[in-house]
Amino acid sequence: MVGYAQLSMADPAAWRATGSAWASLAGVAERRSSELTDDAADLRAAWSGSAAESADSRLARLRGELVALVPAAIETDQVLAEFAARLVAARAQLAAAVALAAATGVLIDRRGGVRADPVRMQTDRTGTAVAQVATALREALVLAATADGEATARLARLAEDAGTGWTAQPPSYRPPAPGEPALVRRWWAGLTPAERRWLVVHEPELTGRLDGIPADARDQANRLLLVARRAALVERWEQLLARVPRGPLELAGLRGVEAAMSGLDALVARLESSQQPRAYLLGLDVAEEGRAVVALGNPDRATDVLTYVPGMTAGLDDATGELGRAHRVLTRCAELAPDAQTSAVLWLDYDAPDFLHEAAWDGQARAAGESLHRFQEGLRATHEGPPARQTVLGHSYGSLVVGTTARDHGLAADALVFVGSPGVGVAHAADLGLPPGQVWASSAPDDVIRLTRPPDELALRAALGASPVGAIAGWLAGPSDELWFGRDPAGPGFGGRTFPSGRYGHTGYWHPDNPALDGMARVVLGR
Repeated sequence: MVGYAQLSMADPAAWRATGSAWASLAGVAERRSSELTDDAADLRAAWSGSAAESADSRLARLRGELVALVPAAIETDQVLAEFAARLVAARAQLAAAVALAAATGVLIDRRGGVRADPVRMQTDRTGTAVAQVATALREALVLAATADGEATARLARLAEDAGTGWTAQPPSYRPPAPGEPALVRRWWAGLTPAERRWLVVHEPELTGRLDGIPADARDQANRLLLVARRAALVERWEQLLARVPRGPLELAGLRGVEAAMSGLDALVARLESSQQPRAYLLGLDVAEEGRAVVALGNPDRATDVLTYVPGMTAGLDDATGELGRAHRVLTRCAELAPDAQTSAVLWLDYDAPDFLHEAAWDGQARAAGESLHRFQEGLRATHEGPPARQTVLGHSYGSLVVGTTARDHGLAADALVFVGSPGVGVAHAADLGLPPGQVWASSAPDDVIRLTRPPDELALRAALGASPVGAIAGWLAGPSDELWFGRDPAGPGFGGRTFPSGRYGHTGYWHPDNPALDGMARVVLGR
């Protein structure tokens, strides 16, 4: 068991920093491997014969060993980051137990023993108060001990693998991409750890994008692709720069690529930081505006998981900004339930509209449906232990993506949340495949999205506006729950549930003082 004094003095930030130091070894190994590749090429150009072939073979094995070290270094970071996160939760439980003791007149000694304070406590409630504090302390210590035991076992397995070989080539079968997540999960579970690392190293494109492969392996694979992804952006930028003459399209393309590179650099900085919760890179595409799927905390080991789908203009250029919104929900969850294990995923794996004329149609939302459906099924398939509570949140056009996916494909979710919605593609909460009591929405009083009336209503108002009786007719018509893409999910006729929002406009639902942030966090926690 972890002792009371041990837990009270534990420093989760130090464990997190240690994990980051291990992750930094991945970059060192990749650079040394690249240097060996260059050195071997120079050697072959100047040396031939059996000795040269032997040296070249030895250099190739060294490169292989260095590359195989990369996923192991990242995995060590993952283990220590998760251990640090659970220490944070255990220490929060410990602090709550200490606060309970202070409030009820119970004394805690240095070894965690509890007894009543004879000065403060009445005899008739001594036993109950002491038992409550003792139970709270025990729960905190059990959580810390469990986390310590699991982290120790995972690191021990890594050490054992180092002695037997980091990687081993798996059988030739690969599931089709995109595949059924449950089938992918069964295939992955049938591989040895060494075979899985081989796939991470040698087939990161496949490993990083398949729903049904656990988050830790996808994160390792996608991090290996970061250098290549940035190189692709640089190449595209150079191609545009070389075009002469450069017209408006080329200039716009240059600005777009530069914004994507800046966004990717910011995302890499977040991935490499020791900030909690640790970020897991579950998907990355630099084509066009770019796409990214990033989890804060490991969703496979969390009890509550939020998937956030952003709306119009979302792209790689501001992925960290959108990730910040997900982080603010997690922060509020931690304030409401310090001992909860939560994870939030930014799901930006669709072509979000860039202009109003694109956002006026549901084509891009419908095109995203199969991918979002498959991602949520993957979260269910890879989760460890009892099923997590899964919440899917859509903002603005993202709420239409969530709604049409639930309508057309179904969503593996326990709750849906819509904020700042122009309509979600259905007329009633019951049409989304979830109990109406688990469909939530909020719309700020000053959100301009409220003006997105259906096309036929806008045409009628335009016609009435041209006549003297237009104002009177509009007044008689009264307020309407109909928006551009259907009935307002925050309206009384939709049949779902609502939570309030302050006057923070269309993008202010995540403002720290907005009650909507509290509402989103409570839905995620099932409260």
